[in-house]
Amino acid sequence: QVQLAESGGRLVQAGGSLRLSCAASGRTFSIYSMQWFRQAPGKEREFVAAIRWGGGSRYYADSVKGRFTISGDNAKNTVYLQMNGLKPEDTAVYYCAADRHGVLVTTTPDYWGQGTQVTVSS
Repeated sequence: QVQLAESGGRLVQAGGSLRLSCAASGRTFSIYSMQWFRQAPGKEREFVAAIRWGGGSRYYADSVKGRFTISGDNAKNTVYLQMNGLKPEDTAVYYCAADRHGVLVTTTPDYWGQGTQVTVSS
């Protein structure tokens, strides 16, 4: 099993920046990739970004490309999501996820965190 714990969500003004963290514990050696998803009120959960565990390949949703950056620190078993140029439509609960099956981008990862709330005020 892998446990994921997100942190860093808070209220921020439009145009501001925020960095989310996701700390992984447990059988982290089994992780192939990490993802960030988000779910806004009344909407379905959507993919945000993904990174190959250990670095390398990254992938972003079009809606965040150029504004968000996903990165990882294997020594700390932590993945980050740097969010710049935040917009009110970025308001959502952000979830960290991990996959074991050799897939970079997936909508059905094996493990999920509990989520952290990001609110962007206009």
